[in-house]
Amino acid sequence: MKLLSGLLLCSLVLGVSGQGWFSFIGEAVRGAGDMWRAYSDMREANYINADKYFHARGNYDAAQRGPGGVWAAKVISDAREDLQRLMGHGAEDSMADQAANEWGRSGKDPNHFRPKGLPDKY
Repeated sequence: MKLLSGLLLCSLVLGVSGQGWFSFIGEAVRGAGDMWRAYSDMREANYINADKYFHARGNYDAAQRGPGGVWAAKVISDAREDLQRLMGHGAEDSMADQAANEWGRSGKDPNHFRPKGLPDKY
């Protein structure tokens, strides 16, 4: 637990180096909200083969906030995938999720992963 806390603190400090703390933290909080909204929408939609779209969308939305949003998206995405691997989910699915996460974080259009028939609400 101490190692995880230390790594989070170090990555936070490195991410803040080029801007003010308050701006970075605000971006991170709003980015975490974007990630939560994408997760909630994914659960609500409950649509087959849509998880990669929601991964990409959450990361994309968070990254649009700025460096703090990118940092929050990466930390949340990595933690989620690490937790799923520990729970026994497949490594291939985790790698595909991480590819969608990175796609969104890099600013590419999340609709690349949008399945046909997913309601326009999402």
